[in-house]
Amino acid sequence: MITVADGALPRKTPCASCPWRREVSSGIWDRTEYEKLPRYDGDIADQEAAAVFLCHQPIGEQHVCSGWLGHRDPQDLLAARLGVLSGELDVSAMEYTTDVPLFASGAEAAAHGLVDEGSPGTSARAVIDKILRLRGDVPE
Repeated sequence: MITVADGALPRKTPCASCPWRREVSSGIWDRTEYEKLPRYDGDIADQEAAAVFLCHQPIGEQHVCSGWLGHRDPQDLLAARLGVLSGELDVSAMEYTTDVPLFASGAEAAAHGLVDEGSPGTSARAVIDKILRLRGDVPE
């Protein structure tokens, strides 16, 4: 489990590979990552996920996923509320907004991401390669 000393903050904008971004290529992330997204849909009482959704980018300190936080009012996310209460999420994140076009639900984001599962296109492959290099999983 990742621990965050003073509560995770969102980046200024969602990352270029964020699964919530509308313009991100399909097929970048593993199926299991896309399957997590719809668990944050619905009214608070209907949400299956109570864990703060952290950014997939491996650079520097851990951030909360800005796409997840910005795809709807953070006040409507059970995991965000619980994250603030536990100290995992900085309280200022509850007012996060972005102008970046995002999918309105986890189900929409997951459906888009899974379109090219197993056969990502050229632009998706370039993003995957960049992520692997940043993580140190392949030589530069």
